[in-house]
Amino acid sequence: MPLFGSTFSPKKTPPRKCASLSNLHSLDRSTREIELGLEYGIPTMNLAGQSLKFENGQWVAESGSFTGDRREMQRLRKRNQQLEEENNLLRLKVDILLDMLSETTAESHLMEKELEELKNHSRRRK
Repeated sequence: MPLFGSTFSPKKTPPRKCASLSNLHSLDRSTREIELGLEYGIPTMNLAGQSLKFENGQWVAESGSFTGDRREMQRLRKRNQQLEEENNLLRLKVDILLDMLSETTAESHLMEKELEELKNHSRRRK
């Protein structure tokens, strides 16, 4: 039995007013897109004076922004291709050298084993 009155009972909350006082929900779709900014367009950014836009999941230079650098980009692509080919050739050479090393190591181990067997055989004869 409570000492100072009845059990705890919170006050009832007052009813809510209407959800929004804005009339944007009553506008048609195109007006809403204009008002709310739902039509974002293509994302663009500017890096080091060059404008890029995001299309089909990749950043692409906007037309005219790389005109002076096209020769430089072609030169860099060609150099990149040369370096990739050189890298592949060097990897192939390393693989061949490793194969040669393993082969000579195996032959060396076999010769050492044969030498040990000959030494043991000659000791038994004495």
